[in-house]
Amino acid sequence: MQNSPHDTQPRYRERLTPSLPFFVAIALAGPMVSLSFLPVGSVLALVLGLLATLAVLIAAVLASPVVSVEGSVLRAGRAHIDARWLGEPQGFTGDEAANVRGAGLDARGWHLIRGGVDGAVVVPNIDPADPVPSWTISTRTPDRLVAAISRARVAAR
Repeated sequence: MQNSPHDTQPRYRERLTPSLPFFVAIALAGPMVSLSFLPVGSVLALVLGLLATLAVLIAAVLASPVVSVEGSVLRAGRAHIDARWLGEPQGFTGDEAANVRGAGLDARGWHLIRGGVDGAVVVPNIDPADPVPSWTISTRTPDRLVAAISRARVAAR
């Protein structure tokens, strides 16, 4: 039996881009470049400043990790795990998410944590051969990621 195209479509996909304050901070690269080239010429300084700002903003977005659930595989950045090895995921927001990412963080676990992303999901790893007890993943929509992981767990069994 062949896989249908529906089986390979992502159930969840999120790029963990930097927060708005970070974008504002890196946008200051443009004026700094412009000031550096101002003695050469004002038009050249303006063009190079705009290009530098654009380049830094694009690089920040492209370098951001992606969290996805495709078929029965959870991918978080460069790491991936089959959903059959995952326990029941838990989503957190607000103070609970801050605790999960901070004082309540299991040091033995695998983490994909990004500043400026409020939510978090913790997924137990039930693979007996894997020394990592859980995955902690930053997400802007913990409820959607929990639902996608739960569906993938059902599909993997």
